[in-house]
Amino acid sequence: MSIVQDLRTRKEKSYQAVMMIVGALIWLAIAACVVMSFSNPKLAEIVALYAFYAVAIAIFYWVAAAVYRASAFGNMMLLGPRQFPELYEMVASGARELGITEPPKAFLYNSNGLINAFARRLFGGRYVFLTSSLVDVTSDAQVRFVIGHELGHHAAGHLDLWKNLLKLPAHLIPFLNPAYSRAREYTCDRIGAYLSKDFAASRSSLQMLGCGCRRLNQTMTCEPFLEQEKMVPPIFGFLTEIFRSHPRLTRRVAAIKESTAIAGL
Repeated sequence: MSIVQDLRTRKEKSYQAVMMIVGALIWLAIAACVVMSFSNPKLAEIVALYAFYAVAIAIFYWVAAAVYRASAFGNMMLLGPRQFPELYEMVASGARELGITEPPKAFLYNSNGLINAFARRLFGGRYVFLTSSLVDVTSDAQVRFVIGHELGHHAAGHLDLWKNLLKLPAHLIPFLNPAYSRAREYTCDRIGAYLSKDFAASRSSLQMLGCGCRRLNQTMTCEPFLEQEKMVPPIFGFLTEIFRSHPRLTRRVAAIKESTAIAGL
């Protein structure tokens, strides 16, 4: 897993440390309130109410995960040696290279035109989801980058249950979690570029999220797209970015150059 640590961005390391420290401090404060509630009836009522909400939310997420898992196995295409073996091998080989002992279960599903991919943990299991439109409009090299990006979320521990529970209270801090999320996306872009071993495909696969046109895929050029970053209004560009979980595409494409230098491409 050392390669994952090498590719992890400095900002992610910093934000992760802050999230974990803040989360731990808030959990300690919550624990202190629970202890004090034993001798304070009014505080006990408040603690009981919030405990009820916490249990209700946990049950809701458990049920939602169960429903989604059932829907995936019942309606989506599970990649495997006998079902789209080329795509499956991209997942399996990428997982091996990142040190993931068991490849995530990967699904392809009909997105009705939506170009997307994402990683999830369901009941402790690792999953990767690819939309049909993503596979349809991108080349094999571009798909390999996207798969590498999603595998990166698993390899970097972004979906680890206990770590996320520790960091959960830190979401109360304004703008902290979106900033942390954006830093994680840069890390996974680096991992995707490392696994793809293709500098141009890594950049163009991100551009395809904005273009989405298979006929124009091979004629896209990178530099004009990067020049669009200069046209983003500084103030409103900043204001829109701080609320987002993902950096804007012009910044992500520009950052690939650094990541591929680290990967030796």
